Amino acid sequence: MGTHVQVGKGLVAGALAQADLLGCETVQIFVGNPRGWALSQGRPAEDKEFRRQLESRGMRAFIHAPYLVNLGSPTPATYERSAATVAHNLRRAVEIGAEGVVVHTGSFVSTDGDPEAQLATAMRQVREALLPVLETIEGEDAPWLLLEPTAGQGRSLCAGVEDLTAYLAALDLHPKAGICLDTCHVFAAGAPLDEPGGATATVDRIAEIGGPGRLRLVHANDSMDVRGAHLDRHQKIGQGHIGTAAFQELFAHPATEGVPFVLETPDSRDADNVDIPLLKRLREMSQ
Repeated sequence: MGTHVQVGKGLVAGALAQADLLGCETVQIFVGNPRGWALSQGRPAEDKEFRRQLESRGMRAFIHAPYLVNLGSPTPATYERSAATVAHNLRRAVEIGAEGVVVHTGSFVSTDGDPEAQLATAMRQVREALLPVLETIEGEDAPWLLLEPTAGQGRSLCAGVEDLTAYLAALDLHPKAGICLDTCHVFAAGAPLDEPGGATATVDRIAEIGGPGRLRLVHANDSMDVRGAHLDRHQKIGQGHIGTAAFQELFAHPATEGVPFVLETPDSRDADNVDIPLLKRLREMSQ
């Protein structure tokens, strides 16, 4: 259990110090400007110390790729920068000991022409960009590329759970292409997490599409908006339209055993946040 923390003063003095204050068992970070293209280089000594302290704490870490990444973009510069950014973030994951890099699955943004043809072109771009990167990932301990379906806004390439079938197929179901389940995103795209059994059915479907072990991370977020609204607006756990019962179901599902849950909710980085303690209680109740 954990949250997305800020690096601020550095990987150790900033990110880990904040994680300790919050009682995190796992952390997610950016390794550069989340809204920029600059590829920030690490400092070897700090990277080494971060890895050492993760190991000593038994803490798990993940990187979130910058928000600008869109491998389906029709703009060549955006596509090329996106591919380079994903590759760079995977290298940084190796250097700091992170388990995976979360990447939004993207969209095709043009509104002119045949949408089906544009979608097909965008999916070819995804394949051409990501397969070579995935082929560089070797070994069981190597980081995963974690695909995060979107809420379905705009012309999404992968909105919700069902679209994972085509997206993973475009990547030949590569063994290092994992899944990051964002509860707000899939709910916004139509998953019935607000119904009894809905979260269970959603994870069942993910396991059916991806196979065992492909779900590697959960972004635990409630939703400010109703199911199917296609709006990516996170809310504190239990204070939105998803509710706490869905998270109990997620914890109880065999496919989430050992899978970290990372918060991206309002104020989840505050020292007095209530979401981390609440998720820990829900986890205990589901056992």
